[in-house]
Amino acid sequence: MNHEPAHWENTETQLPVPLPTAPLVPVQQPHLPDVQTIQLPDGRLITGYAIAPAKAPEPVPERPAINPLAVNIALGGLGFAAACGGLMLLTTFIAAVAALIEQLITLATVIFGGFIATQVLRTNHGRGQGGTVVNIRRAVFKRNNFRG
Repeated sequence: MNHEPAHWENTETQLPVPLPTAPLVPVQQPHLPDVQTIQLPDGRLITGYAIAPAKAPEPVPERPAINPLAVNIALGGLGFAAACGGLMLLTTFIAAVAALIEQLITLATVIFGGFIATQVLRTNHGRGQGGTVVNIRRAVFKRNNFRG
């Protein structure tokens, strides 16, 4: 019985192919300065390599001045953002004031309407008649003419 998976049956084995070798190129050693010997005024000898004087660093190129138009555009954007926030607060404030005025008008209407209602009802009940007084006179209707 074969215990290997079925997908291994059609597999090919490929061996690595060696790469062609390139010819070796000799690497040049960096040029070392010649050894120098210096005699000091007191007679001592100093031997060593000459050191090239350090170069002064290159001057940093001067940055160009900032374009005033770019500054104005940036400040305008900041101003616009601040104005939008202020306008949002202003509209919220106006809506709150409008709601307060509406509530004050409703309150004044209720109070004033109640005051008028109590005055009307008190004056009618104060007479003892208990209702509206209507004077009825005797009227004569003769041939569709009213004579009162």
